[in-house]
Parts: sequence; structure tokens; C-alpha cells
Amino acid sequence: MTEVTVTVPANQTQAVTIDQPGKYTIELAGPGAHADISGRFLLRGKQDANIEIYVVHKAPHTTAQTTLKGVAFDQAELRFFGRIIIEPNCPDVQSFLEERILLLSDQAKAEAVPELEILSDDVKCSHAASVSRVPEEHLFYLRSRGLSPEVAENLIIEGFLEEQSQVE
Repeated sequence: MTEVTVTVPANQTQAVTIDQPGKYTIELAGPGAHADISGRFLLRGKQDANIEIYVVHKAPHTTAQTTLKGVAFDQAELRFFGRIIIEPNCPDVQSFLEERILLLSDQAKAEAVPELEILSDDVKCSHAASVSRVPEEHLFYLRSRGLSPEVAENLIIEGFLEEQSQVE
């Protein structure tokens, strides 16, 4: 299993891309540290992937944004486990963890487990998780516009895995 630790020093911003299964620890080590963490996974056949991520706020005035997305076809199995840890005496921390998985087969399996471990006051943390299938009405809409089932499904997958752009 891959194990990676990334340390973000004070007043630095770091983008962390997770592209393979494993255990990842992102440490925000100094005031002003910020991490943008993202991972995208597409599993087919009998592929199996386990992704663990720990976002550790070791200093006050740190921020992190974590987004993990995955698509499981056939008999694939995908598991996301994420934990935000805010150590004692680390006020003014903001951290968000999002885990989203799309199942495209009745045999595909998935688990999304977000956790918060908050040991300090004056923080803003939250998490979101979902495991779902493609809604039939989405496929129906695209097919009613003349797209084949395969093209419609591929467009939905592309849109799901796409990085979200910020509208200003």
C-alpha cells in the first residue's frame, strides 16, 4: 500500500492530487497553510481500491479543501475513508471533506466514510458523502435529445468526475 505524507509549511498553499490507492496524510504545519486535495478514480472489472486520507491541522489559522470522487463499474469495489483532525490549540481552522461515489453496476460496491476529530475550539469543519447510481431521469433527458445510452452515460460520468469551477 502506498503511504504518502505531505507537509504544508506556514503561509504556503499546496495542491495535492491523489491518483492511486493508498494512505495519505496531509499536515498543515504552520499558520496560513492551505491545502487543496483532490482525487478521481474510475474502476472497472474486478478492480479494488482503498483510499485513506488524513488532513491534520497542526497549527491555527489553517485551511483545507478535500474532494474525492469515484466511479465503479462491473464488480469493482471502491472505499474512501477520510478524517479531518484538528489538534488542540488550533483555533480559526476551516476544513471541508467531500467523498462522492457513482455506481454503474448492481455488482459494484462502494463505501464512503468521512470523520471529524476536533480537539480545538473556534473551528469551521464539515464533511459530505454520497454513494449513488445515475438517476434514470438524467439518462432519459439525454436520450430524449438523441444521444445513445452509452454517450449519455459517458457524459454524466465526465461531468461527475470533472473538477468544479468556481463562479465569481
